[in-house]
Amino acid sequence: MLLDASQSQLVLVDYQERLMPALLDGSQALAQALRLAQVAQMVQVPVWGTEQNPSRLGANDARLRALCQRTLSKMHFSAVEEGLSEWLRPPARPQGGGNARSLPRHLQKREPQAPQDERPTIVVAGCEAHVCLLQTALDLLEDEFDVWVVTDACTSRTERNRDAAFDRLAGAGAELVTTEMVAFEWLRSCEHPAFKDMLALIK
Repeated sequence: MLLDASQSQLVLVDYQERLMPALLDGSQALAQALRLAQVAQMVQVPVWGTEQNPSRLGANDARLRALCQRTLSKMHFSAVEEGLSEWLRPPARPQGGGNARSLPRHLQKREPQAPQDERPTIVVAGCEAHVCLLQTALDLLEDEFDVWVVTDACTSRTERNRDAAFDRLAGAGAELVTTEMVAFEWLRSCEHPAFKDMLALIK
């Protein structure tokens, strides 16, 4: 199964200015997150950010924050505990009231949700992989989203913690991918109008 840009959303977890210097290859993970967000914009994929206790850890990298539609400030390690799932789901459509000429309720056809409103595939990356990223991704799986974790845009203070997070996420049903996998799957073809810009970005 390949990623579909029209079904995807991107969530970038806690790339915070006071946190990044303490993380293993933090600058590389941030660079990949920036690429992901830029490619997402090229293909109209919504981008959301989160920040853990920003009064203590600072805001997300300013370049990354500017690429996010909204940024969720949180105290729980899982952003889902602070309402992220509500951001990721389209608002419920109001049920239309009947009128004298409408069919009885049991004969009315239920209106299917418009598929373009639904984006159930969540591409997620962030810090620290074994804490906020892990807990957010596991809760998104619990909320029945399809979760794809971008491994080269994730990091922790230690390699062991980062890799343990990936093992656990894969076991829970998340797909593990890389930034380039995501970019090429969102575009699908070298004829895509954004192909040259994307290629310049990742190379």
